[in-house]
This record gives sequence, C-alpha cells and structure tokens, in this order.
Amino acid sequence: MDKEYNLIATCAFGLETVLKQEVKKLGFEITSTENGRVNFKGNLESIILANLWLRTADRVLINVGEFTATSFDELYERTKALNWSEYIPENGNFPASKISSVKSKLYSKSDGQRIVKKAVVDSLMKAYNTTMLTETGARFPIFIRILKDKVTLELDTTGSGLHKRGYREHGNEAPLRETLAAG
Repeated sequence: MDKEYNLIATCAFGLETVLKQEVKKLGFEITSTENGRVNFKGNLESIILANLWLRTADRVLINVGEFTATSFDELYERTKALNWSEYIPENGNFPASKISSVKSKLYSKSDGQRIVKKAVVDSLMKAYNTTMLTETGARFPIFIRILKDKVTLELDTTGSGLHKRGYREHGNEAPLRETLAAG
C-alpha cells in the first residue's frame, strides 16, 4: 500500500477557494485551508498529479513535521527526531532553502536555517550509519515556517515554481504570473 503524505499546495493570497476546488476535482482529501495554502492527503502519485494539474498552485510541499519550539535547542532536538531518511536518500542534497518567522521567539532566520540543517544532517548520519553525507544526488529543499512558535518543516516537490512549467523555450516578462492568471 502506498504511503500517505500530508501535502500542501501553496498559492497567492485570495486564491485558496479556487485552489481548493482544483484539489477536490483531482480527488484528493482536503484536511484544511489556510492563508495561501490548501492542506490535503495523498500518495506519491498524488504529488505528481498535483504538480502537473494544479493550475493555481505555486508549489506542492510535503509536510514532514509540526511542533512547538521556543528555543533553538528545542528546534534542533525536535527536527532531529523526525524521520528524514524516509524522504531524503543518503546522497540527497537538502538545503534549508527558505525560512519565514512571524511572531516567534525564534526570529533569527540564519540561525534557524543553520540549526535545522545540522539537525537533519545528524538525523541522516545516524539513520544511514555514516560519518559523512556527500549531498551529490537529487535536491530536496527544506522549507521552514515558524508562526507564533509553531514550526512546520516541509520538503519542496516542485523545483522551480509551477508558474515556470517549462512549455516555453523563451519566456517574456509578464505583468502577471500564469498561476495567478489561471485563478
């Protein structure tokens, strides 16, 4: 049986209702809707379908874990406790590429990125029983979202944004993103 993931489709603010309808139309189970995000459940095939067919989504993310952290020590320990080897192979490249912190005690973005990266490295080294990770394989960008001390760690499945789907060889400057225009 396929593993079920908690997935997140992000969108421009105000397009949540449209994106929610698109997610429902694809047959996915919606768990909640927030500002700029629709949370739903799905398997590996769902990730592929969402990246292919969601017209108003900017990205599709896997929710790896959520927890409360009021100190950087808590952030490290709770991040390290997550099962990162389930998502990232031994040679995977996993930058802590994006972080947002709003109304949180953990306001230093660079420290947050550094601590999450170290925790994931330590978790993977233990899981793969190694002392070094090469990071020469596929990219698995980690997004860190901290809102009122609630930390959400996500893996990007999209790569460059969905508004850059690659069907044009040469793009022009547009006044409006395609995902926003579709909404």
